[in-house]
Amino acid sequence: MDYFAAMKSFTRAVELGSFSKAAEESGMKVSTVSRYIGALEADLGATLFNRTTRRLHLTEAGRTFYDRAAQILADLEDARNATSSLNAQPRGLLRINIPGAFGRLHIMPHMKDFLAQHPEIRLDATLTDATVDVIATGTDVAIRIGTLAESSLIARRLAPHTRLLVASPGYLATYPALEEPEDLRGHECLAFALQPTNSWYYRPRQGGEMAEMSVNGHLRANDSDTLHQAALNGLGIALLPTWLVGPDLRAGKLRAVLTGWDWFIAPGPERAIWAVYPPKKVVPPKTKVFINFIAERFGTPPYWEPS
Repeated sequence: MDYFAAMKSFTRAVELGSFSKAAEESGMKVSTVSRYIGALEADLGATLFNRTTRRLHLTEAGRTFYDRAAQILADLEDARNATSSLNAQPRGLLRINIPGAFGRLHIMPHMKDFLAQHPEIRLDATLTDATVDVIATGTDVAIRIGTLAESSLIARRLAPHTRLLVASPGYLATYPALEEPEDLRGHECLAFALQPTNSWYYRPRQGGEMAEMSVNGHLRANDSDTLHQAALNGLGIALLPTWLVGPDLRAGKLRAVLTGWDWFIAPGPERAIWAVYPPKKVVPPKTKVFINFIAERFGTPPYWEPS
């Protein structure tokens, strides 16, 4: 038995939840992964999994072996990275995970230049608005937007995440003028269906307490692109990020309103655009150059800010 390959197959089967996914990731047959794990069980004299038709469940022995095996493999990877990074060029498969709309607008358009600068890197990009488990999926870098949840991941702040109240000139011409936040009560507000409540939150730009405003309208959506298009079509006022509406504000297709206040879809800690990656003693060169490249492209302030 190739003990190293067997340990890798076992740990990835645990993290991905199935033999088939572990086999697909490594380019093996499912029968090979199964044979490796069977050989481990024979060597250890213990059953590592309780198998069901739907999912693998670790036994107590399996959990003990996984904890130690995963640490051994992580230490080995760190040792390899520490040595190879001394003289290595960034290379290999770089798995990135990006929110859909943001990725299409502000990551993928730059990837031609990135890959031209680093021809030994191959890119595997997953665009999804779901929050994936970075470690379990083998992701090298994930872009996260908003407030970060507590985790063991390392985070680097790339840019602020600012929202503005926006509407089309046509809409604003047919509704009462907006001078104070309370004036929103007489307007069509395009709400984000995934936000915690039907409220927007605001505070004066010069400082002060945050307040809550209950909003109403005839359209809700769970997708920022849909709300963006609805605002462009004159259906109401939307609370959207500057990275999405900056070009329309500069072109006059949308106008920002109630700009004397900072606006949020939920209260809480700092909101920003982050790069997050697994905690390792040595960050792989491919991960470093990607994050540095993106941060440089975004700029300070980010290029998408309307002014």
